[in-house]
Amino acid sequence: MSIHKDKLNWCLAKKSRMMRIKPNDKLSEEHIEKAKHNLQAADYNIKGGFSDWGVSQSYYAMYHALLSILFKMGYKSKNHECTINAVEYLIEEGKIDLDIKDIAFIRTTEQMTSKDAKSLREEFQYGTETKVNEKLLNELLENAKNIVEKVEIALSEL
Repeated sequence: MSIHKDKLNWCLAKKSRMMRIKPNDKLSEEHIEKAKHNLQAADYNIKGGFSDWGVSQSYYAMYHALLSILFKMGYKSKNHECTINAVEYLIEEGKIDLDIKDIAFIRTTEQMTSKDAKSLREEFQYGTETKVNEKLLNELLENAKNIVEKVEIALSEL
């Protein structure tokens, strides 16, 4: 059994983390729209000097894109790690046509920093720092845009 399957089973074992539901195209569409909304908000805040909020919104754009996949495939998740893992599992099983490296970026942004997008979001959302390295921020936003676009295309092919 794959590590993603094991983690998915762990997530599904407790309904407060994740549960199977009837596939819901409406919520899937709403989450991809929320992802695009978060990209616009990130861009707006970055241009306005609120780069710390740009980090959070870039992360949440990717997260909502992943939630859109899960609702389309019949899952509801309330846990970030479970959401990321479940999409990796769906890719591994060939149920959605995405590159697992794009999804892993959300968890591990090694090409930019030793921190992952989730950790960056937590650092800037809960910490006191307001300035973000411009190169890091631009890479994060561009990757978020690319991931949301790829997810939207993959969803249209289901």
